[in-house]
Amino acid sequence: MAELSKNDEPQDATPNVSDVEVAEVHSEAEAVTALDAPVDRGEPILQVRNLVKHFPLTLGILFKKQVGAVKAVDGISFDLHQGETLGIVGESGCGKSTVAKLLMNLEQATAGEIFYKGQDITKLSGRALKAVRRNIQMVFQDPYTSLNPRMTVGDIIGEPFDIHPEVAPKGDRRRKVQELLDVVGLNPEYINRYPHQFSGGQRQRIGIARGLALNPEIIICDEPVSALDVSVQAQVINLMERLQDEFNLSYIFIAHDLSIVRHISDRVGVMYLGKMAEIGTDEQIYEHPTHPYTQALLSAVPVPDPEAREHRERIILTGDVPSPANPPSGCRFRTRCWKAQDKCAEEVPLLAIPERFKGADTPAAHESACHFAEEKDVVHAA
Repeated sequence: MAELSKNDEPQDATPNVSDVEVAEVHSEAEAVTALDAPVDRGEPILQVRNLVKHFPLTLGILFKKQVGAVKAVDGISFDLHQGETLGIVGESGCGKSTVAKLLMNLEQATAGEIFYKGQDITKLSGRALKAVRRNIQMVFQDPYTSLNPRMTVGDIIGEPFDIHPEVAPKGDRRRKVQELLDVVGLNPEYINRYPHQFSGGQRQRIGIARGLALNPEIIICDEPVSALDVSVQAQVINLMERLQDEFNLSYIFIAHDLSIVRHISDRVGVMYLGKMAEIGTDEQIYEHPTHPYTQALLSAVPVPDPEAREHRERIILTGDVPSPANPPSGCRFRTRCWKAQDKCAEEVPLLAIPERFKGADTPAAHESACHFAEEKDVVHAA
């Protein structure tokens, strides 16, 4: 893992996340056994601490020289509890999909820790990392490109069994694949068809079936319904909720559609330019937002009620989103924020409960990375 310089170290660690109980293991076999241990419902199963991913910017062809870095993810922390859905929202380019790849260990983190059942998966390799990947699966955004067009549905869903043969014996795999097709609402007789013979919604169901194949505990959903029409979106979301109850799954649900995220999520995190701006329950974020960016995001959601639409205040942000290769000092939102003061340029705001709400019995008492966090009335679409 690359080392960060003192000036690059993230300074907005979340002080309100739960303590990590690091599992004591002395061998690869012990690590694999610990990763298979059950977690009680409501207990943290995935704990992210100060996660950083910087992509280097280089000059030259033969002799490359690093001249900077794109700070895609720059020091975020959160917990995912067993059986819950954590939604992550934010505009394009804020680092949501990079977080998903880091959690899957598809990208190597620049710094930070990702604890799964008390073990830092950024430091695992071999059998232990293989066990983590069996228990953490992913559903990708585009159902048209995430399925191999040269493979049948049976081969696509059954491929995880080739990598993890202990899950399904070779002679039992066809039956297992047909069961998975039935679970996601597809005809088991479609096992020999190819992806091009299915609609977009059916393809996404195939992707979900592939994610379920190894009986995972966590599924990371990277905008799983953004490429589907509204009616099919509802079908896929209802399917995911049913599967969560049936298999006791934990979801990290990444999306742009705030209404869908609210419908499926227990808690919601709002990202902006590589950092977590605000995090709380769905009621806290949607009904009592305290961060200016969250308030602006919610005010942009279309409202079907004409009367409510006429009387609501629309927050128009000025200026462009800063480049993640050269983010502003202090608060990253300050260049577009109507509350910005000198303090915002000098100090990085901690993701913590605002001082004015500490100890108060109010939904506004949730983590917000703003020096001047306060409630603002926002009319919502739902």
